[in-house]
Amino acid sequence: MIAFERGLARLAGARGSPPPVRDAVTAQSLGLSPAPIRTDQDAAMRISTVSRCIDILSDSIAKMPFFVYDRDTRVRVEHQALQLLELRPNRWQTPTVFKKQLEAERVANGNGVAWIRRDPHSLQPTELVPIPHGYWTVQLLKDGDAYYTIQHPFTGETIRCGRMDVLHVMAYSKNGYKGIGYLERAQEIIKGARAAQEYSSSYFLNGGQPIGILKTDSDLSGKTTVTDPDGTERTISKKDRMREEWEKRYSGPANANRIAVLDLGVEYKPISVSNADAQFVEQMALSVEDLGRIFGVPLYKLQAGKQAYSSNEQNAIEYVVGTVHPNCTIWEQELLYKLLLPQDIDKGLRIRGNLMAELRGDFASRGTWYKNMRESGAFSVNEIRALEDMPDVTGGNEHYASLNYVPLEDWRELSRIRAEKGAGNGGDAR
Repeated sequence: MIAFERGLARLAGARGSPPPVRDAVTAQSLGLSPAPIRTDQDAAMRISTVSRCIDILSDSIAKMPFFVYDRDTRVRVEHQALQLLELRPNRWQTPTVFKKQLEAERVANGNGVAWIRRDPHSLQPTELVPIPHGYWTVQLLKDGDAYYTIQHPFTGETIRCGRMDVLHVMAYSKNGYKGIGYLERAQEIIKGARAAQEYSSSYFLNGGQPIGILKTDSDLSGKTTVTDPDGTERTISKKDRMREEWEKRYSGPANANRIAVLDLGVEYKPISVSNADAQFVEQMALSVEDLGRIFGVPLYKLQAGKQAYSSNEQNAIEYVVGTVHPNCTIWEQELLYKLLLPQDIDKGLRIRGNLMAELRGDFASRGTWYKNMRESGAFSVNEIRALEDMPDVTGGNEHYASLNYVPLEDWRELSRIRAEKGAGNGGDAR
C-alpha cells in the first residue's frame, strides 16, 4: 500500500512532466510503435472461428455487471467508480461497448489499454478513454516503474503518464508488462486454417470441379496477340490463350455444369479427387477444434461438434469456471488497483464481476444451484436476490440449514430434545 500511495503522490506532483526516458539508464521499450493494424490480424479475423471466439470472449466480459462491495460485510456500496463501469466510461461509449473493445484487444493482441483521466484535486477517475492497439508504448525505468506514451485516438495528442493512469488488462505475458495475444500464440493453426479457407474459396470459384488437363495435337508454341474487353492489346503465349478461353467459358459458379464444346482436336481430361481432397472437410473440423481449444471456447458455442443439451449444459458451466472466471479476475484486480483510491482499499472496498450474467439463460441449473446453496445455509434469500439484480425483502437476511446435518458435539443434545418432543406428542421417540 505504501508503494501505491507513493505512486499516486508522484502522479499528483508530476502528472504533466514524468521523468524523460533518457534519465533511465536501462530504459527499454516493451510496447509497440504506433502503426496501422497489421494485415495478418485482418486475415486472421476473416476466419469465422477466430472471429467468433473473440466475439464470445469479449461478449462475456462486456455483458458482465461489476459492483463495489465491502469485503468484511459483503454489502454492496455506491462508489464513483460505478459511474464509469455501469453508466458511462466516457462521452461516446456505453459500458458494454467499452468493455467489449478492451477485452477484444486483450484477446486478439494481448493488451487492452485505456487512459484513466482523473480529477486533478481528488485523483478520482472521471473518464476511461480506450487506446487502440498500436497507439501506445510502455517504457520500463531502472527502478522498475513504468511510463506509458499514448497517442490520443481522436486528437492525435501525445500523452505521457504513469502506470496508475492507465487501465491495462493483459493476456499471458512473458515479462509482466506486455501481453501476448491469442492471434500470435495460435499463428500456426491460424495459418493452416487460413490456407484451408483460401483453398476452399479457390475450389468453389473454379466451379467446384476437380482441375483437369486440356490436351491437343496442335502446336501451341509461340505467342499470340489478344484484345481485352477494354480494348487493350497484349501478347501472351498460345497455351495461356487456350487456358484463359477455357476458364472464361467454363470456370466459376455461374458456369458450373455447363456443356463444353471443343474443336481443333482439343480433349479435356479431368483429374480425379485425391485422398487429401476427400479428407478436406475433416481437416477443417480439426482446425475449429484446435482454435476453440486455444481460445478456451467450447465447440457448441461455435456451432461445431456433437450437440446435446445435457453435455452443453455442463460445457457452459466449465466455460464459466475455466475461461470466464480467470478473465474476470484479471479485470477485477486491475479495476481494484487503478479505480479505487488507497483509502477506499484500506476501508475494505473491493470490485467484483457478477459471473451469474453468463448463466442467466440456464434457468434449471441456476435454480438447482440456488436451492442447494440456500438449503445448506451458504446463501440467504437476499443474497440470491442480489445475484438476480432484485431488491431485498423483509427477513431475507436469515440463513437456514437442515437439522439432518449437525455438528457431532451437538448431536446428543439435539437428539434428546427431538426425542422428548416426540414422546410428548405421543409419537415414536426412536
